[in-house]
Amino acid sequence: MNEIILATVAGFVVGVLFTAIKLPIPAPPVLSGVMGIVGVYLGGISYQWIVERFFG
Repeated sequence: MNEIILATVAGFVVGVLFTAIKLPIPAPPVLSGVMGIVGVYLGGISYQWIVERFFG
């Protein structure tokens, strides 16, 4: 749970800093970009589960 809180705070700080110095925010601007990141994460988790389940 601490990782989630720290990641949220860090993301907030980065968002504030980038906006303050007038740079584009370093994040996907649309839902499809966010879902792509979620897909990559779920793919990695699935691969680990498959390897442990069937080959471990």
